Amino acid sequence: MSNMPSRDEFARIKTGYSPNSGHSMSLHADAYVSSDWYKADLQAIIARTWQWVCHVEKLRKPGSYVTVNIAGMPVAVVRDRDNTLRAFYNVCKHRAHELLQGEGRTTRIMCPYHAWVYKLSGELMMAPETEHLDDFVPSDICLDQVHVEEFCGFIYVNLDPEARPLREVSGNLETEIKHWAPDIDQLTFGHRLTYDIKSNWKNVVDNFLECYHCPTAHKDFCDLVDMDTYKVTTHGIYSSHMADAGGSSNSAYDVSNATVRTHAVWWLWPTTCLMRYPGRSSMIVLNIIPAGPDRTFETYDFFLETPEPDPMELDAIRYLDEVLQVEDISLVESVQRGMNTPAFSQGRIVNDPTGSGKSEHAVHHFHGLVLDAYERALN
Repeated sequence: MSNMPSRDEFARIKTGYSPNSGHSMSLHADAYVSSDWYKADLQAIIARTWQWVCHVEKLRKPGSYVTVNIAGMPVAVVRDRDNTLRAFYNVCKHRAHELLQGEGRTTRIMCPYHAWVYKLSGELMMAPETEHLDDFVPSDICLDQVHVEEFCGFIYVNLDPEARPLREVSGNLETEIKHWAPDIDQLTFGHRLTYDIKSNWKNVVDNFLECYHCPTAHKDFCDLVDMDTYKVTTHGIYSSHMADAGGSSNSAYDVSNATVRTHAVWWLWPTTCLMRYPGRSSMIVLNIIPAGPDRTFETYDFFLETPEPDPMELDAIRYLDEVLQVEDISLVESVQRGMNTPAFSQGRIVNDPTGSGKSEHAVHHFHGLVLDAYERALN
C-alpha cells in the first residue's frame, strides 16, 4: 500500500509484542506520535474497517440522508425510494464538488456547483447543457458506492471494496447486544457530547479498554459498578466489558431506581464503543475519530427511551461530561505528552488471567489487531 512506513519501521513498532498477553509489551510509542504511522492508521485501519455513522432512526424514511467523513473521505448515506440503504462517496462525477451537506431528507441529489442531478440510487438523471456532447449518456454515470450495513440498530459504512459484511466478521456481537439491549433499534436520540482531545486515537482506545486505572483515577465509577463482578472478554474484532451495578449509594449518579442493573459495554474494532449504563433502557455510543497524530475527536451520543432524558439520565450525562471525561481526557493527554519524550518507548501489558476489569488484556487484543492491519497493508 502507498505511503506505508517500511518493514523495518513495522518491525520496530512490533518489537516486544507477544501473542501471549502475560509477557507482552505494548505498541512502541512511535505508533502514537509519528505522522507516518498516523497516515498508516487512516489507510490501513480506518479506511478498511466498519465505521459507525448513526442510529437507524435517522435513515428510516425514503429520502433521508446523513453525511460523514471517514479517513478524510466524504461519504453520504441515503435511504432510496425503494427503501434500500445506500452509501456513496459524496463527490460529483463532473468536477468533484461535494453533493450533500449535513443531514436531512431529499427527493434527489443535486450538485450545488453545476446542478447535475442524481437519483437517490446514485444514477445521473440530468446534466444541464450537455445535449450537444458526443457520447454522453447520463444513465452511464453513477456515484461510486461504499459498503453500508444496518447492524444492531445502527448504521455503519466501510470504504474497503473487499470488505466482508459486519454481521459476518463480528462473530457473536449481535447476539450479545440484542440479549442485553433487545430494544436498541427502538431507542431515540437524546443528547450529544463532543470533545477535542490532544492525544492519538489509539491512546483513547487503550484507555477505554482497561479499568486497571479505575480505582486510582475514577473513584466514583468504582462505586457505580461492582468492580468485583467486572469481567472483560475479547473476541475476534470486539471485546465485552460487563459488571453489575453497585449495590450501595454512589457519588456518580443515583441508580437506586434503575430498571437496567448491568453495566454492559462493547468495543467494536477499531473506533466504536457501545455502552449500556445502569438506569433506564439506553445506549451510549462513543465514536472515536482520529484527527491527527496527537489529536482525536469524540462524540458521545445518548439513545434513550424518550427524546428527553429523565432526571437519572441527566445526572448520568452530567457525570460523564463533568467528571469521567475530565478524568479520562487528562489521562490520555498526559500519556501523549509522555510518549513524545525520550523517556518512554513501550511498557509492559498487565494481564490478569481471570479476565478482570483491572487487567489490560483487551488493550493487548487491540494492539494485536493494529499490528495485523499494518502487516496486511504492507503485503
